[in-house]
Amino acid sequence: MAEKHVYYFGNGKADGNATMKETLGGKGANLAEMTNIGIPVPAGFTITTDVCVYYNDTNNQYPPGLKDQVEDALKKVEKAMGAKYGCTENPLLVSCRSGARESMPGMMDTVLNIGLNEDTVNALAKQANDERFAWDSYRRFIQMYGDVVMQLPLTSDGEDRFELILEEHREKAGVHYDHELTVDQLKAIVDDYKKVVKDTLGKEFPTDPMEQLWGAIGAVFGSWSNDRAVVYRRQYNIPHEWGTATNVQAMAFGNLGDDCATGVGLTRDCSMGDPGFCGDYLINAQGEDVVAGIRVPKRIETQLEDDMPEAYKQLDDIAKKLEKHYKDVQDIEFTVQRGKVWLLQTRNAKRTGFAAVRIAVDLVEEGLIDEKEAVGNKRRIPADDLNQLLQPIFDPAVKKAAQDEGRHMTTGINAGPGAATGQIVLSAEKAEAMFNEDNDVALMLVRKETSPEDLRGMRVSKGILTAQGGASSHAALVSRQMGKACVVGADELSINYADKTVSAGDKVLKEGDWITIDGFTGEVFEGKIDTSPSEVMRVLEGKMKPEESETYQRYAKLMSWADEHRKLKVRANCEPGDVAEEAVAFGCEGVGLCRTEHMFFDKVEAMRKMILAEDLETRKKAVDEILPHQREDFESLFRTMAGRPVTIRLLDPPLHEFLSDRHLEEEPGLDKKLAEMTGKSVEDIHRRVAELEELNPMLGHRGCRLGVVYPEITAMQARAIFEAACNVKADGIDVHPEVMIPLVGFLSEYRNQEKIVREQADAVFEEKNTNIEYMVGTMIEIPRAALCADEIAQGAEFFSFGTNDLTQTTLGMSRDDYGTFIPYYKENDIVPADPFQTVDQDGVGKLMKIGVEGGRSTRGDLKIGICGEHGGDPASVMFCHTIGLDYVSCSPRRIPIARLAAAQIALTSK
Repeated sequence: MAEKHVYYFGNGKADGNATMKETLGGKGANLAEMTNIGIPVPAGFTITTDVCVYYNDTNNQYPPGLKDQVEDALKKVEKAMGAKYGCTENPLLVSCRSGARESMPGMMDTVLNIGLNEDTVNALAKQANDERFAWDSYRRFIQMYGDVVMQLPLTSDGEDRFELILEEHREKAGVHYDHELTVDQLKAIVDDYKKVVKDTLGKEFPTDPMEQLWGAIGAVFGSWSNDRAVVYRRQYNIPHEWGTATNVQAMAFGNLGDDCATGVGLTRDCSMGDPGFCGDYLINAQGEDVVAGIRVPKRIETQLEDDMPEAYKQLDDIAKKLEKHYKDVQDIEFTVQRGKVWLLQTRNAKRTGFAAVRIAVDLVEEGLIDEKEAVGNKRRIPADDLNQLLQPIFDPAVKKAAQDEGRHMTTGINAGPGAATGQIVLSAEKAEAMFNEDNDVALMLVRKETSPEDLRGMRVSKGILTAQGGASSHAALVSRQMGKACVVGADELSINYADKTVSAGDKVLKEGDWITIDGFTGEVFEGKIDTSPSEVMRVLEGKMKPEESETYQRYAKLMSWADEHRKLKVRANCEPGDVAEEAVAFGCEGVGLCRTEHMFFDKVEAMRKMILAEDLETRKKAVDEILPHQREDFESLFRTMAGRPVTIRLLDPPLHEFLSDRHLEEEPGLDKKLAEMTGKSVEDIHRRVAELEELNPMLGHRGCRLGVVYPEITAMQARAIFEAACNVKADGIDVHPEVMIPLVGFLSEYRNQEKIVREQADAVFEEKNTNIEYMVGTMIEIPRAALCADEIAQGAEFFSFGTNDLTQTTLGMSRDDYGTFIPYYKENDIVPADPFQTVDQDGVGKLMKIGVEGGRSTRGDLKIGICGEHGGDPASVMFCHTIGLDYVSCSPRRIPIARLAAAQIALTSK
């Protein structure tokens, strides 16, 4: 029997269901599921993702038997819909849409109204008793098919040839919208469309319905490999090898008159998470009109019930049924054809971090899901999205001042919450180029409307502002997924691409000027507006009471559920001061990395004296100047952590970071100052600086190597740690110091430094007449340490993976220099992700596994964590759980993300 490539759905029965996303893609699986549960869905069939893979691997060939299966399924559709494809009396028209396993909104191609030609258009007009509708559909079909399938090139000025013709006819007719054109005007447009195809491509527009259908199917499969789809998959880590399904479905018409409509609805608001059916719709239109922003859409929640009460009731009931069935907020596409509602798609809706948290908590409280589902489903709340709740917002007083100053330009539709201010940039290409030149640049992408081709620019911008479109437009949908502040449908804005200006009323801004948007309210202001901390941050900082913020209360509830289920502990990478206090507020369970070199930089003169010293006594005297400052800092950290374990890394950076030619150049007269301070000559200073210079200091005299050569540094630091611990313990505060020796590759290095640490501990405890439990361990950050972990664990009581350096030394990539080539590597799929942001599991990760297994083979109770920046990356956190680490450590504001990611992997790994 031939392999099954085509799955039919219609008349309440479907070959597939919602569990078959790998085969049918998300759209096809959900069309089948909706059919099975009694939702009104136009009949159709899905061609599997495997066919797409075959098509792209074989230079646009189809697998054997596909043609016969498509023809058989098409006959079933004809029977279900009571019409015949290509018929000149009762024609069936179909759409052809993509549908990958993971939703990729707008990234791939769609063709509507397939099956129209000069004969079937007249039959359609007669059947519908509406000639204008038929010719409007034919006009749309030629334009979409010509762009998507025939790939009609743009003009030399970058203009769409079809749009130019349409605009010319609208101007000639004196109308603003397409639906205002008459039958004769539409016929003239169709003639001009066909002529431009022939003149530009040298061939006629196809009239054979089957040729049209196979052309559309091939275009959809081919669009899996287009640039915007590839960029999107890289952005969201969707495998390139998956392929897309193609869905061929009977057309439902929303452009048959004023009793028809098309729309995109959400079962809950996906910007802030408010309950209630909402979205955009247009009367007398087809689906692409809504997302393309051709006309300003109406709002479902405020207008549809008045315009079409019966259709609204049908849709509201369907929305509730779907949300209850899928147990998640749904994004639906629908058409109302002469009062009857048809569903064309449902999918789990993209949402902002704000909405994700509220919706998850609300669904638990409504009894639709439990706490484990709310936390454990990483698609429901991607852990990184919690970052949105911590981002700054606009201070109401500052914003009011801007209004009083007359800086308010207009108000659009709030589509993506948050505060964003940036320099105006009017094209995605320019935005990407500016960002590549300066990654810190703040950009605001301002467009009449965005399309999937703008994805690259949207990705690098702080916010997105469009003059057209609604809450379901491309800009709104993608910005929600990206967590970008976004305002759409600001129709008072006039955007002139030629003059590079953005204006509203008498205010005219140029490209490069600053503009500000409030994604909560839809307001647009000229210039910059200062921000203030989010509600969650204000509560954590003690500037707002928890009961005053519903957002914080939901966040806290979600975090409590996450903490209940996670296995990994979460610590903070921090030093004494406000950052440590912030880490505690975010729920850290200790310090995984305190970088002591920061304290040395605060006493750089003493460090320079040590470097320039010719004998041990002088070096020790210089280093001891730093001791009281280190002790004070450690005391502060121990007090803030209040009994939580604190891992303190001994001095790590090379000496040239304290004194180099760069310092002498940047600080005129420094050489003379150092000469006077040490009693040496200026020549001696320059000689010593030259001796310190290293060709590759990253691999040079740093880490434990400093302590081996200059043991007085290690001794001073150890004494400061234990004196601080004793002082804090004397005040009744529990302390758990963990001394971490950096850059160890040999057990002998570890033993050398451990001996000094333990000697200082014994001395201090004897002086203070007390005793404190402590640990000495090491940082696994070079390959030899991971490979020889069983040996090193003979001495080390804990390991902490320093994955920043482990990545550098494993890949031979400098994190300071790799920016020159890593964008190209990612763009061309040499690497799947930035290895300094997400652990390279196949390479660096394999060394980590070896380190864990080797260390615990020697010391079964070995405590192991990670303190590289990867400790706050969700994918890396999940990997750390999988290989059996005890904790992750990250920067304070990544702590909530790590807590949630740890819970998600703990729940799903079961």
